[in-house]
This record gives sequence, structure tokens and C-alpha cells, in this order.
Amino acid sequence: MLNYIWGIMIIISILCASITGRIENVSNAIFSGAENAVKFIISITGMMALWTGLIKIAEESGLTNIIAKILSPVTKKLFPEFSSDSKEVKMICMNITANLLGLGNAATPFGISAMQQMNKKNPHKNIATNSMIIFIILNTASIQLVPTMIATLRQSYGSRYPFDIIFAIWLTSILSLVIGIFTAKFLEKRGKQIE
Repeated sequence: MLNYIWGIMIIISILCASITGRIENVSNAIFSGAENAVKFIISITGMMALWTGLIKIAEESGLTNIIAKILSPVTKKLFPEFSSDSKEVKMICMNITANLLGLGNAATPFGISAMQQMNKKNPHKNIATNSMIIFIILNTASIQLVPTMIATLRQSYGSRYPFDIIFAIWLTSILSLVIGIFTAKFLEKRGKQIE
């Protein structure tokens, strides 16, 4: 669906540019946009490679087990049907760790793996379990202690102080996480009462 929307927007833009005699501006924007996209990808590739490599080292060295133990009080409350040493919880913990470091792209493989592991124990494969919903909220709100990706973006666009938004990020992510989990748990209890 989104491809159709983008396609329609591009066609409308080209038509409007043709009608108003600004087709040269559109072609310049296309080339400069492609150039900026390549520069942006190069600017974040190094940072992503570094953190993804460090997370892989952490997984291979057993640091994931340590992180799972540290986060076990939280994971036991949020995901009571999984033991703290299960593969699901380890992937959830690595996802949380990557998100804490502000590495959304590095967190994605762990998030996908966690969802696949949780879905294996799901009796209704087409319906998300309560744990899956909580994990989606946790992943979406993603408290970022170090907003690495946003800081890299801000720096690549010329910000002199790329980390000056850190308190706003902490505040909004903590609030959205608390409200999201509270709402999910409330609806979960309400659903059980209705049954």
C-alpha cells in the first residue's frame, strides 16, 4: 500500500513540476536526494558495524547470559511464561540492550528472533500473545540511555551538540513505555475478567 502512496506522490510531483515549468528543480532534487542518501548511509554504516559487532561478541562471550540475569527481575514480571535462561528471554534482553544504546537497527535482528521464538510456543499462530504485545511495546518505546543513532543523524546534519536532546528522549521514552505497559496489562486483566 505504501508503495502505491509513494508512487502516486511522485507522479503528482512530476506533473505539478511539468505544469509549473519547474521540472529542472525536480531532476536536481532527485540527484541531490540520491547523493544525500548515499552520504547518510556511509555516515551510519561505521557506527552500526561497530555496535553490531560488539553485540555479536557479547552474545558469543556469554555476556547475554549476564545481561539476562541482570534484567531477570523485569523479564520475570513482563514475561512470566518464559524462564530467565530461555532463548526468548536472551533475545529480548539483547534487544533491550541494543535499544538502550540507541541502536535500533542492531536491535532488529534480536527482536525478530525473540518474536519467532515466542511464536513457536503460541497456540494461535495468527494472534499475538500478551507477551508478544508487551515485547512490541517494549521495543517500540525503547528507552535509549545513549541515543547513538539520533546523535549520529544530528551530527551528520551539522548539529554542534548532537546529544543535547538526551533528556527529552529519556523523558518521552520512559513515559511512552510506562503508559504502554500499563495499558497492555490493564487490557490483559480486563480480557481475563470478561472470559
